[in-house]
Amino acid sequence: MKQGQKRNNAIQSCMLFEGIEPEKSEQLLKDTIQMNGNAVAKEIEKIHREYTSVIQYNNENSLSSVLSIAYLSSMQYYFKPIREFPAGRGFADFVFIPKPEFQNYYPALVVELKWDKSVRAALDQIRDRKYPESVACYAGELLLVGINYNEKTKEHECRIEKYEK
Repeated sequence: MKQGQKRNNAIQSCMLFEGIEPEKSEQLLKDTIQMNGNAVAKEIEKIHREYTSVIQYNNENSLSSVLSIAYLSSMQYYFKPIREFPAGRGFADFVFIPKPEFQNYYPALVVELKWDKSVRAALDQIRDRKYPESVACYAGELLLVGINYNEKTKEHECRIEKYEK
């Protein structure tokens, strides 16, 4: 068995252990790359609801953990997601950098999480604090992903935009 195949099997085993179906994680990544914010928000919301304790639900670390679980399949194509990536004038919540062999097929992702604000606020923060400039050299294409969570309604929203250099 090749090393890449062993890694994929290990990732799938972890996902099954966590209760996440590998196909759903893979679909979430595809939806993200295809910039389908509604589908991404719906799946993140579902995972957040199903895998987070009621006590910890309204907590940014909880939402960050949900993202790590949800995008577990990305580790086939990306290096380990970087939390609180020092970028520009602040810290990006998550950055996904494609492995060299996948840079032509998978964009880098800069993800900003917001709480009771808006996806526009998340995307504005990414731009205003110049996060993309810190990761643009890692991959050809770069997507900006804003995710907002409404504490009162427990609804999630997502907007994805292509970064124009």
